[in-house]
Amino acid sequence: MKKKRVNAQSAKMIPSELTSDLEKEENEPPVKVKKSNPEKVKAKKSNREKVAYHRVKLSRSDLYKPPTVEELNQLKEAESLFHCSLLKMQMEELLKEITLSERRKLQIDAFVEMVTKLLKAVPCSPNVEVNDLSWLSKDVKVPILLSPKTQKSKFHMAPPASVDLIGSYPLGTCTKPRVIVDLAVTIPAGIIHHKDFLNQKYPRKKAIYLAGLAQYLRGSSDIGSMSYSCLHGNRLRPILLLSPPDSSAFLVRLHAFPLPGFFKPKRFHPQVNNIRTGWYTGENNTQSEISEPPTPHYNSTLLGDLLPRAHLQFLSAVSAHCSAFPDGVALLKVWLRQRELDQGTGCFNGFLASMLLAYLLTMHRISNNMTAYQLLRNTLNFLASTDLTMNGISLAKEPESTAPSLADFHDSFQVVFIDPSGHLNMCADMTACTYKQLQHEAQVSMQFWDDPTVDGFHSLLMTPKTIIRTSDDVFQLCELVKLQASCKKLNLLSELMDHSGNYVHTVLPFILSLLQRGLGQRISLLTHSLSPEPEWPLESDPPKHKDQPPLTFGLLLRPELATSVLERGPPADSPQAADFRQLWGTRSELRRFQDGAITEAVLWEGDSMCQKRLVPQQIITYLLQLHADIPESCVRHVGAIVDDVIKMRSQVPSTGEEESLRVVHSYDDLSRKLWKLEGLPLSITSVQGAHPSLRYTQVFPPVPLKFDYTFFDKEKSFYLLVPKEGKPCPAYVNPITVICHMEGSGKWPHDPLAIRHIRTAFHIRLAELLKMQHDYTCRPFATHLDIWKDGFVFRIKVAYHREPQILRETVSPDGLLVVRDNEEAQSLEMSTIHKPLLTSTLHGLQQQHPYFGAVCRLAKRWLGAQLFSEDITEDTADLLVASLFLQPAPFTPPGSPQVGFLRFLHLLSSFDWRNNPLVVNLNKQLTAADYTEIKNDFMASREYLPVMFIATPRDKKLSMWTKQAPTVQILQRVVVVAAESLKVLEHQLMDGSQIQDVRVAMRPPLEAYDVLIHLNPKQVPLLSQAVDPPAVNFSRGVFTGNTVSSGGRMPVTDYNPVTLYLAELREAFGDLALFFCDPYGGSVIAVLWNPKAFTPLPFKTSQLSARSVKVTGDEANTVPNVEAILEDFRIIGKDLVKSVEARTERWSF
Repeated sequence: MKKKRVNAQSAKMIPSELTSDLEKEENEPPVKVKKSNPEKVKAKKSNREKVAYHRVKLSRSDLYKPPTVEELNQLKEAESLFHCSLLKMQMEELLKEITLSERRKLQIDAFVEMVTKLLKAVPCSPNVEVNDLSWLSKDVKVPILLSPKTQKSKFHMAPPASVDLIGSYPLGTCTKPRVIVDLAVTIPAGIIHHKDFLNQKYPRKKAIYLAGLAQYLRGSSDIGSMSYSCLHGNRLRPILLLSPPDSSAFLVRLHAFPLPGFFKPKRFHPQVNNIRTGWYTGENNTQSEISEPPTPHYNSTLLGDLLPRAHLQFLSAVSAHCSAFPDGVALLKVWLRQRELDQGTGCFNGFLASMLLAYLLTMHRISNNMTAYQLLRNTLNFLASTDLTMNGISLAKEPESTAPSLADFHDSFQVVFIDPSGHLNMCADMTACTYKQLQHEAQVSMQFWDDPTVDGFHSLLMTPKTIIRTSDDVFQLCELVKLQASCKKLNLLSELMDHSGNYVHTVLPFILSLLQRGLGQRISLLTHSLSPEPEWPLESDPPKHKDQPPLTFGLLLRPELATSVLERGPPADSPQAADFRQLWGTRSELRRFQDGAITEAVLWEGDSMCQKRLVPQQIITYLLQLHADIPESCVRHVGAIVDDVIKMRSQVPSTGEEESLRVVHSYDDLSRKLWKLEGLPLSITSVQGAHPSLRYTQVFPPVPLKFDYTFFDKEKSFYLLVPKEGKPCPAYVNPITVICHMEGSGKWPHDPLAIRHIRTAFHIRLAELLKMQHDYTCRPFATHLDIWKDGFVFRIKVAYHREPQILRETVSPDGLLVVRDNEEAQSLEMSTIHKPLLTSTLHGLQQQHPYFGAVCRLAKRWLGAQLFSEDITEDTADLLVASLFLQPAPFTPPGSPQVGFLRFLHLLSSFDWRNNPLVVNLNKQLTAADYTEIKNDFMASREYLPVMFIATPRDKKLSMWTKQAPTVQILQRVVVVAAESLKVLEHQLMDGSQIQDVRVAMRPPLEAYDVLIHLNPKQVPLLSQAVDPPAVNFSRGVFTGNTVSSGGRMPVTDYNPVTLYLAELREAFGDLALFFCDPYGGSVIAVLWNPKAFTPLPFKTSQLSARSVKVTGDEANTVPNVEAILEDFRIIGKDLVKSVEARTERWSF
């Protein structure tokens, strides 16, 4: 047995007389404990108090002995248990929120009892032909499409044979907020006949019976609203919806079922036909039943009406042995609801969730003693690892001899899950794509379940995953009536009969299969929306199939393959070549490749990355037109609409990828040349970019400029291009900052002023060498060196690594060296150390995730358009977007700019900035212990930390990127605007009936500001980048064309009148107002008065700036002189300010 280690502190308290006894006790077997005598215990205690304690000296090897494997496992287990326990407690709190209260249950019981009494009093009616509906009121329609016409049969009304509760409510798995109670009425035996399963007779009689019940119940004042719907969108399973008159807290669904065992289950075998072709088509058809095509979906619909009571009995028996069963089902239902998988045709609803848990319990995959937390975890683990499209499962322990085999079910259905009877496939309506989506979601959930760095509770159960926010690319099929032509093209008459004329659900599996073949390796997952359960009033006919909302499809892309313009097929002489040509039609052609191979291939259009992202859309549109006769006008692509706001104005449409790459290539070339420069007194130790374009995140990256020399005067002394008088403001030349670190040396001075002079000398020397060795036009300054290269201006800043430390050092009068932090040192450290490091790190992130840069550009374009770019800086925005890629749970990393932008808005609007730090784990350097440390430090110092706290591996405690901004008020505004923008944008994208204008999410609400300063567009150099750019722009002295790599005159650099004007306003009036402007072409400056600044102050001659004196009695106070301030706005911005709009109705002073 291993000797236990004792730490040094506890060892001090062990008496030497007891150490040997302790060792003996460790090796002795346990003995039976006897009841102690209090007197003896007291005597022993007094003897023990007399023992002398002294130190036990441990060897150094014992004190610093590394932990054993067993101890490490114990520590890891403790950490894991803490994480799981926290998640478990959160789930328990959630269950309290969604479980029905006793008061609500009493209301439901009372309402159900009242409805049951009414139903038992339904009057009888005489026998009539089933097609004769004259006995029904005109205000009550039959909730089923009566086409084709029903064959002759009789029908009459009678009270239900029984009324029973079924479904989740009696089982105890009914949850809020959508409380639904299922009530089953049994249709008396005389109304339906044993052969009514043929040709839709039974579903139609059922619908007519429900209409009769609705007509009777309508006369009761004890029932509130009534309407029709159909179970899970199946038009052959109509239901009647009832709600109490004084509440909408719950809904009762009234089902009509035949007597149990009324139809023989073997009649509903998947290979049996129950809809005759002759009846359905209206043509005389004499073919035998054996030659008729099978109708498995129709059969499962009818069989589903025979088994609800049996299913409830089965689930009740299973639940009785597992106390956590209702809670486990409730959690699983919440998980499904957040992923939009629990409602609609072919969904994985609460009933299937209950059956799956029952299956795992009966198969002993999970234990009856497990908690709800464990039930959910094991169920998701099963879903993640089990493919029911290939290997179905069955609850039938001993199926009847007439029951179909699993192979029979797999031949007829895409997903197989058999009920306890062995006859019904409960997943009959589910497509393989829906199950693959379910499996994918379970796999993603299991990946982050045990990750202590992820908020598992919110990711699992609290984050909604809409299709537009989950899928990388989205498209819709509109005008669903055109799918009738698809059925005809694909020759789907048998399938159309099986789906009772629902051409949407008939053609859907074939469309999904076609798209999966065509998109192939470009996608990792194809999903589709589930047709919602329609609801319509009693007086209306049921909605037709064409009235369904558009079918929405989502794609999860593989970024490395999705944008390929070439689809390379098999060799021309291989057997697969015919299939390839059949799939691609005329687009397929023989091509010879560089490796000598001659293969079939398809080439798609796409020059820029912006166009290559549309290749999947080209494939989808082409294949649907070719194989399904779905015209291009019916296919609505919404996966890249938002990209328009960051498109560059160039000959080839681009969203900045190519421009950023060109900047990076030019920078790389400059970096190499700087390294190789000869003649410098000190060598260069590093060259680092510190500009957003070098990490691919600049909203509008710099483009190579070629100047129109007729626009400029040539300024001889500095070899500059200065615009002629009267011309518009020239094009803005954005300098690309590069930090050049020089080697350390004893020759560097220790005086800050002397260091600045040395840096200036380096700038001058670099300019001379670059001109001499590479013929670059350079202009040195005290703080930097501008280089004109390849149509870009690079701004070199020489840095000395010890300068920030020297700035912190001062000598006290006593001659002591005092180190004190200051803003100058922090600013220098930020610009020369932190920003270059961030740029190189994010450049690496772009290499891993190709869409990182584009998402950043969209995010920063929105921040600029909404006037927040001064408060949420470029670096902050880049870190926010980086978190979406580094910790995407519960999503996968964004695979398109648009989905990344939507998640960015969701992050801004939903993250709990008050109580949580946002941790951005760059390069995966942070461990779970680091996360815990960051969280603990954050909570301990919350009141002193920035309101938006972002932690990185090199900044765990201060959040230097958000130290200055935003303020609490601005962050609250950002959260509100982000939430509203997300809502508007998603509605715009998903609702094709609206006029498509996604730029509405980019337009700021200017009515919230007190003063608007309108600028002269002629003097706004970035006007073409505005959200709504003018149709005609001003000439800015540049034109497109090839630029020279070196030489030429230096343009005026970093000159933007709007930015300079804003800086002057903030300096002069920053204490009186806040100033906001869109940096990307904004022509309006919005002003918000500071209410505190308008409080009257006692008269002081030192505080008369922009204030006027008001004398009241003996008191003289000063208040801001608003008229003079507005006039100053005009004077300071002469020739730039067009007008000043004072919105006095908003002023409260």
